[in-house]
Amino acid sequence: MGTIENLTPFMTFSREEWAKLRQSYPMEITPREIERLKGVNDVLNMQEIADIYLPLTRLINLHAVASQELYRSRYVFLHKQEKKVPYIIGIAGSVAVGKSTIARVLHTLLSRFDHHPNVDLVTTDGFLYANAELERRGIMNKKGFPESYDVHALLSFLEELKSGKSRVEAPVYSHITYDIVPDEKQVVSQPDIVIIEGINVLQPPKSPGNVYDDLVYVSDYFDFSIFVDADEANILNWYVERFKTLRQTAFRNPASYFKKYAALSDTEAFETAKSIWDNINRKNLHENILPTRHRADLILKKGKHHLVSEIKMRKI
Repeated sequence: MGTIENLTPFMTFSREEWAKLRQSYPMEITPREIERLKGVNDVLNMQEIADIYLPLTRLINLHAVASQELYRSRYVFLHKQEKKVPYIIGIAGSVAVGKSTIARVLHTLLSRFDHHPNVDLVTTDGFLYANAELERRGIMNKKGFPESYDVHALLSFLEELKSGKSRVEAPVYSHITYDIVPDEKQVVSQPDIVIIEGINVLQPPKSPGNVYDDLVYVSDYFDFSIFVDADEANILNWYVERFKTLRQTAFRNPASYFKKYAALSDTEAFETAKSIWDNINRKNLHENILPTRHRADLILKKGKHHLVSEIKMRKI
């Protein structure tokens, strides 16, 4: 007789098993596009696209098409005029785990389906409070934690999308200035699919007392959700290596918030990145991000070389 520890809502696939699910889905991406899509120090190649992301895109396409049929059926049932409601995908996971690369890959591949050519990608960085507000609240050192986001604005954005509003705006964030860009908006117009990428998008709200009845989660608006997972030791290594690379690139921009780190030696860069990880990112990972992992519909587990080694898919 099995124990409760052995129960799981997920089916587990090895990389080889998952790759077979691609079937006849064609490869419509070039090496040049791959270079454009991958993030700093991330690993992405044609084999990774073929083995991992083409099967995943095929799965999402099947879900999205079925969801569109469901929306049509519901409007018929309600005797209402049908509205165009986008299929929303959430992507969560730690800093430096490769979420942005995966989001860009899915954005590129999904937009090539005839059923849903209009695909938008929105990052939750734009819904962070401006630095001045974080300073006012005394939580500048908790940037990226749930309390550093304007969750009401994010929920309102998602509500407008799911209500079929034809034009919705999202604030824009700059990784150079490390702040919200004043008076700049990302316009999302009549999308078929919207990808929402951010470290805490599967995080439930923290309620006052024990009152949960009227709370709305960001993930309540998702039709499909992905958690990008990896062992902490690997994520730390990727974070440190990315920091070292940025020291030679983006940090040298005169407008960069982090330009003070550009002249650090290798040893100083390692110590600085490790300190930021230990005091901020590691705490956020364990308190807020990892506990949401099993709320996802799909978990992509990466190995030490930044390549996906295992896939867990929620049972229907």
